[in-house]
Amino acid sequence: MKVGIAGSLESNDVLVTVRPSESLIIDIHSIVDLLFHDQIEKVVRDTLKEKNIDKLEVTIEDKGALDYTIRARLLTALRRMGDEK
Repeated sequence: MKVGIAGSLESNDVLVTVRPSESLIIDIHSIVDLLFHDQIEKVVRDTLKEKNIDKLEVTIEDKGALDYTIRARLLTALRRMGDEK
């Protein structure tokens, strides 16, 4: 199974794991979940929509990352999933 991983569990970062799926599944674990869950999910959905991806399992382990960090980690994880042989 192809898996792409990017990021870390350091403060102000996010660990993003992506793998193929039959549907879109977004699993978010965040230290700021009560305040920013919807915003984190929006960043993930918008990024996937730009890439025309609608079938993927995305796991987000957030430690307070800003939107641009979440987006960058997701794009890197997607690239790494595609580069796997």
